Amino acid sequence: MAGLYLIVAAMLLGGCFYPQERKAENKRPYEEQIASVQRSVEQFQEDTGGLLPIKTKEADTPIYQKYPIDFKRLAPKYLEAPPGNAYESGGVFQYVLIDVETNPTVKVFDVRLAEKVNEFYMRIKSQGYPPFKEKIADNVYSIDQKKLGYKEEQYYISPYTNNNLPFVINGKGEIYVDYISDLYQAMKDEKEDFSPGDDIRKILYKDSPVVPAFSMPYTVDENNEPVYMGK
Repeated sequence: MAGLYLIVAAMLLGGCFYPQERKAENKRPYEEQIASVQRSVEQFQEDTGGLLPIKTKEADTPIYQKYPIDFKRLAPKYLEAPPGNAYESGGVFQYVLIDVETNPTVKVFDVRLAEKVNEFYMRIKSQGYPPFKEKIADNVYSIDQKKLGYKEEQYYISPYTNNNLPFVINGKGEIYVDYISDLYQAMKDEKEDFSPGDDIRKILYKDSPVVPAFSMPYTVDENNEPVYMGK
């Protein structure tokens, strides 16, 4: 599974994302950029009898990274050029589709996150084994980052709350961002009822253009509070 993330990250631009890059233009895409790509995707789908302008990925690619938009199939007929903040234009966002079977919707994630995850894998490979620290939940562990050579704790700046989210690891050595604190915050205002076993990650991006890339699935317990679903 780790190799899957390496394939994703191999496409991405260089540069350090952590910990201080917080420029406004790199945090969120403009709504019009999202809307423009959405219109072009819908027109492409209409003209091609239901096809989608996406790149082919491995079947086990995580859902929020699985359907990257292929701008070569959209430009210049449906879109003059990829948005300026798209990876293909030298920007920091990977444009993707979600809900491809029922309602293909354009979203994005920050490609520098993939670079950071890839960096973790490279350091683990160099060390020879995953540095598990403390058990957080069943098959979810914190990472002993000092054993990987980090002098300061690495984290991901949440696109939803701007909080610092930790990186975690499962028993297979797969690296994830832990969004559970964001989910707790989102659930306070959530009116939809969930049942144990439901994947609740959608509440993070229902009002955001950014999907929770490199996330594990989460559900709710009998008290309707977020918990790790486990993999």
